[in-house]
Amino acid sequence: MGTTGGSGRPRVRTGYGMVEGRTGPDGTAVFRGVPYAAPPVGALRFAAPAPPAPWDGVRDAGAFGPTAPKVPYPQKFAALLPDPEVPGDDCLNLNVWTPAPAPGARLPVMVWFHGGALTRGSSAVPVYDGSAFARDGVVLVSVNYRLGVLGYGLFPDAPANRGLLDQISALTWVRENIEAFGGDPDRVTVFGESAGAISVGALLGAPRTAGLFAQAVLQSGAPEVLPRDRVRTMVRRMASLLKVPATAQAFAATALPDLLAAQGAVLRRSSPLVGGPAFGLVVDPDTLPGDPLEAAAARHGVPLLLGWTTEEYRLWLAPTGGMKLLDRLGPLAVALARARTGKDRAAVRELRAARPGASPAELVGHLLTDRMLRDPLRRLAGSRRTASSFLYEFGWPSGLPGLGSCHALELGFVFDTLDVPESSWLAGPDAPQELADRMHAAWVRFAVTGNPGWAAWDGNGPPMVFGGPQPEEAFEPAVTPPVLP
Repeated sequence: MGTTGGSGRPRVRTGYGMVEGRTGPDGTAVFRGVPYAAPPVGALRFAAPAPPAPWDGVRDAGAFGPTAPKVPYPQKFAALLPDPEVPGDDCLNLNVWTPAPAPGARLPVMVWFHGGALTRGSSAVPVYDGSAFARDGVVLVSVNYRLGVLGYGLFPDAPANRGLLDQISALTWVRENIEAFGGDPDRVTVFGESAGAISVGALLGAPRTAGLFAQAVLQSGAPEVLPRDRVRTMVRRMASLLKVPATAQAFAATALPDLLAAQGAVLRRSSPLVGGPAFGLVVDPDTLPGDPLEAAAARHGVPLLLGWTTEEYRLWLAPTGGMKLLDRLGPLAVALARARTGKDRAAVRELRAARPGASPAELVGHLLTDRMLRDPLRRLAGSRRTASSFLYEFGWPSGLPGLGSCHALELGFVFDTLDVPESSWLAGPDAPQELADRMHAAWVRFAVTGNPGWAAWDGNGPPMVFGGPQPEEAFEPAVTPPVLP
């Protein structure tokens, strides 16, 4: 139940104890750093998540909890992608923004899973502030989960896909506790971007998530699994550096700073964009028994909102000088990309016709984006016959040179956080608030009604474009605000 403490701060009793949040200037409440599982330390470092220990008294939930152990982004990406680090062991925590922290409101709920290639990122990124969703009548939950070798390393003596198990544990906590924060456990939408969207795809394919959510949003990420040997190679390389066996027992006995140093070293030799070893989800009989793309297509009755940015590839290639290198290679780069993606010459001709004047680097980037994102998301949308799928594309170009409408650029618009300084790291100055109003409203409408404001995709035609020309009558984002108790 929700109460107000002697300090005037909102309080909610969870299944593990009372938490005290904060009230924002707009009257909404936020509870940060609430544990949904026990700290993954000691014997639990590579184990499935365990329930948190109950506590007596009132737990302060005024600050973000510890972030999952990780290595920093390379410098060129760190200047574009904020990734705060909060020290501490209790990293399996979540945050709740709500306009009505008490039972009875029965408001729609959105649960956010951050991106970061399953090796970086956290719920503490300022761009992910959930205040605008709470302002508009949605309970917003954001989740931390184990990353890198801790969450996705493959060992013979530990469960696979531990980061996915963390996410399922968080959704179970939402199912059991969100009503006390004003949410409706039967109206949960899961959403994520990049690795967060890949995670949502896995959640769609995981049998354990039955009944935990009703709708899903995949932003710039498609359901996928990696070959087990590709993930094992990362663990073996780390074991070689650490001079220990490639087992969870040996890794658990290794000091965490040494473990992260070895992870950072093997990540520098990894390039998921062009293949090679990587940390990621794998097919596993206990957690993810089959291809998540096929399983997501068969997830009956779950409306999906799916999309991408027009120039995803620019975030991956522009900061590193990759665009200039590909342009120097010219036709050879296009031929190599065609071989890598399995596209035929007709596909390249079609791409040139659609994008006259495109440079070799741009052609390569679009081929890679098609293979990684657009093609599988279109297949997912087109394969579903029992629930609606809605496609979008984000086309507004960043104000920073060379980035265009790149990967992750839409996040400040979805969360309506363009006024957060960190949003300008990727968007540059003077990002259009009108576009954020429009896009954020579409996500709210999807959470409330199951329709973001345009027609479901029928297998043909373009997606809804944000930041590009679009008939006014095609988009109707407004919804009636819920009546709060």
